[in-house]
Amino acid sequence: MDRSEKTKLVDSLRDTLSEATSVVVTQQSGLTVAEVTELRRRMRAAGAGFKVTKNRLARLAIAGTKFEGLGDMLTGPTAIALSKDPVAAAKVIVEYAKQNDKLKIVGGAFGNQILDIDGVKTLASLPSIEELRGKIVGILQTPAARIVGVLQAPGGQLARVLAAYARQDEAA
Repeated sequence: MDRSEKTKLVDSLRDTLSEATSVVVTQQSGLTVAEVTELRRRMRAAGAGFKVTKNRLARLAIAGTKFEGLGDMLTGPTAIALSKDPVAAAKVIVEYAKQNDKLKIVGGAFGNQILDIDGVKTLASLPSIEELRGKIVGILQTPAARIVGVLQAPGGQLARVLAAYARQDEAA
């Protein structure tokens, strides 16, 4: 790889990092091509990305970004998982690491906050943006449904009273 290709790679990684909200650093020694492909498929499905990186180029890419503190974690055979959703990358990586011992979580970052392994696992346990949006919509819809029920109740009660009087008249 010549110097211009390395520069393009660093610029591309820096652009990807600028759009990311969270980053998880992993070591993946011994993963087969099929296993990495499966992990990438899961990451894409969650709206995240997974890149095997050269440590030196990754350090150059994170220099001057909010993820600059990750530089010390970039040793050995590393890869990074990135996502715009704060928890998507962490969820997929933690789940995959439980199933495959060859993938080790080194640490990560959420915005300017550098996370250790436990921090990444805690981040993974949080609900995603989509789950939170669903809960908020549910909370907002519940009062509206109750109001509709309260407004419909008097009409229903009136109809039942009239039906009861009609049955009494028929019985008499």
